[in-house]
Formats: sequence, C-alpha cells, structure tokens
Amino acid sequence: MISSRNIRDGYASFNGDIFNHMVRVLRLGTGDGVTLVDETGREHEGIIDQVSREWVAVRIEAPRQVPTTGDHGVRITICQALPKGEKVDMILQKGTELGVHDFCLFGGRRSVARVRGDQLAAKLERWQRIAAEAARQCNRCSVPAVSWSPSAAEAAGSTSQELRLLLWEGERKQSLKSALADRECPASAIVAIGPEGGFDPLEVQEFLKQGYLPVSLGNRILRTETATIAISAILQYVWGMM
Repeated sequence: MISSRNIRDGYASFNGDIFNHMVRVLRLGTGDGVTLVDETGREHEGIIDQVSREWVAVRIEAPRQVPTTGDHGVRITICQALPKGEKVDMILQKGTELGVHDFCLFGGRRSVARVRGDQLAAKLERWQRIAAEAARQCNRCSVPAVSWSPSAAEAAGSTSQELRLLLWEGERKQSLKSALADRECPASAIVAIGPEGGFDPLEVQEFLKQGYLPVSLGNRILRTETATIAISAILQYVWGMM
C-alpha cells in the first residue's frame, strides 16, 4: 500500500519498505507493470520508469483510480493478549493473510512479555510494519490497524463490535459451533484470546461484563498463536468469506 501523497503529476515515487519489496523481493525493474493501491483502496496501474539504489518511480498508465474490490465481509477483530517472543509476529502475519480487519493487542495478567511506556511507540510501529508487509505479500488491498491496550479491562471496555466472542478453556457448556449456529452473519465481530497461561479469572469477568460470549474450541488446547489462526479461518469459512 502506498500513500496517495506519493502520487504526483502522473508518477508515484517511494523508497523504504515498498521499494525493498518491489525491487529486492519481487525483483521488478524498469518496464515491469505494477498495480499500486493507496490508503483509500484505489488501484493505480503503472509501469516502473526508474529504479535507483534507494527509490523507484512508477509512471501511472491508468489514472482512472477506480475503487478496488477491497476486503468484503465481516470485519473481524482479534483481541490478543501479548504472547512472548516472536509469536506476535506470526499472529499479525497469518491473521492479515486470513482477512482479519484489525488487531487489538493487550497486556494480559498472565502475559510473560511486557511493554514499557517508553517502548510502546517503537513496538506499535514495528507491529504495523509487519501487518503492512503481510498485506503486500498476499496482495491484500487494506492493511489491518494494530492498537494497544495495557490491560484486559481496557481492551474489553473499548469494544463496539456486534458479536463478541471469548475463547476460554474454562468454558464447558458452549462450543464455538453451537454459539454460531442459526446466528445471522454480523457486520463486525471481535474474538478475545488469552496468553500462554490463559485468562486470569478477573479478566474473564471483565470481558463477560462487556457482553462477550464465552466459547470453547473443544477438547484440544491450542497454543495462543494457533488459536488466532484457527478462529480466523473458521469464522472466514462460516461466514462465506473463504
């Protein structure tokens, strides 16, 4: 995705991550055709006109800028307790590939990983870059937004989605399948997923107070990153987006 501010007088020029992806990953060069997408979801057909060591210029051949097909369907939000190590990278990458609309990461009471106040800006920038790179890799028109909440209470309190699901290993009565049965397809949905040690009971209560529906994925206990991938794929399939 490029910024519309980079398009001027029939040319689009840029450096940084997009330059690296086009020239060093895709190995595109002068004369190759490309389709660029800006932040409004509009397509710009063009031809690579110049390539230097640090930037590339694309001559826009079709300035019609018609809206693209975009990412239709239910807007799915993953509300994920911060996992340890590089698991968050996989969550953002695979979730983006699977059509997640946005991510709300939060500091779980049992999260091993922590984010200090002086680290937050750099962390958010990195996480957003990972989502953007994943969107480019899978030819997705939109880039999921990544936000941060310091606690489960704040993450739950900022919820506005129509359907709210809490993946909780302590739920014994209601499966995900039964919760979705005969339910109309919502316009938006959010799924809360705990860290490696699961949700603290107080966190469960915070989500329940905000209208989250506790559901189980059955007898299997999934890793936190696996749960994100599984629920994203399941919901895409159930709601006809996959």
